[in-house]
Amino acid sequence: MNPVTIPSVEKMIYVIRSQKVMLDSDLAKLYEVPTKAFNQAVRRNLDRFPEDFMFQLTDTEFDGLKLFLGTTESYGGRRHLPNVFTECGVAMLSSVLTSGRAAQVNISIMRTFIKLRSFLAMESSLAERVGKLEKSTNHLFKVVFERLDSLEEELPNHPKDRKRIGLKPKVE
Repeated sequence: MNPVTIPSVEKMIYVIRSQKVMLDSDLAKLYEVPTKAFNQAVRRNLDRFPEDFMFQLTDTEFDGLKLFLGTTESYGGRRHLPNVFTECGVAMLSSVLTSGRAAQVNISIMRTFIKLRSFLAMESSLAERVGKLEKSTNHLFKVVFERLDSLEEELPNHPKDRKRIGLKPKVE
């Protein structure tokens, strides 16, 4: 039984239709079952997988994914478009796949999603802080440059009609 690590799971999470999802073939690898058997188990329990838990990729989405990943054997020889599972869908898999391996895999995947969510929360907090900092520094620079302009105009030998470099001419 190969251990499932958070970094290995992170590499299997993609953003499709603005949702973090995992491919059926990647999940089947983690659960150590053939993709066909994995999808059969899901099909037998379709009532547990509404559209916000699982959906099938379109041809365009799958072509884009293959371009992103570089076509590999595991994605290239499929007869059907892959199913992808959202975080809720992956959680629901634990009620469909009941082996000991499935339980361990689900725990690792849920930990990965939680870790990603905390990183996203941190990232948005940092973006907000940087935005505030940017606003305050822009205001500060504006004040400094205005003050420098007024000091420059007060100089005794200041040419009043010189062209300014890099600034739009003042409209009077």
